[in-house]
Amino acid sequence: MADWRDVLLVDGYNMIGGWPDLAALSKKGMQEARDRLLDLLADYQAYSGRRVIAVFDAYRVPGLGRSFVQCKVQVYFTKEKETADECIERLVGEYSHRRRQIYVATSDFVEQHVIFAQGALRISARELRLEVEDNQKEVKKAIEPGSTGSIRHSLEDKLPPDVRSRLENWRRQ
Repeated sequence: MADWRDVLLVDGYNMIGGWPDLAALSKKGMQEARDRLLDLLADYQAYSGRRVIAVFDAYRVPGLGRSFVQCKVQVYFTKEKETADECIERLVGEYSHRRRQIYVATSDFVEQHVIFAQGALRISARELRLEVEDNQKEVKKAIEPGSTGSIRHSLEDKLPPDVRSRLENWRRQ
């Protein structure tokens, strides 16, 4: 069955450099920063419903041209002499004919002018970070005990107060 979800292509090292907490984490070790980014993107993918694909320039990682799934996020390490921007452009070409909308999270607007001309929508590192944070807040609000944003709604939650009052009166009679 075809996957018709919207797609978010993420330039991984742009996000790591653009998000202060990940930039600080990368000073301790790039693998830790990549893993944390993928954890955040996996949560975002689950909440937003968009398919997330993270692309990393492979010059920082041994094993060029690898693709695998980590935390339910598709991860690409570019081929030799291929930049993340070129890989994203190639992936947009592959996915555009079978997807509703493609979003690209990157700080390299100029390098990606071809895909934006083809209809892909740009999300800056800051905008994606804000979306991820908003999603985290919504999830926390929904799972907190006693929260009104519970994931499972009862019939009582869906009825207006006056209708609930009448039903309660009928129940008592």
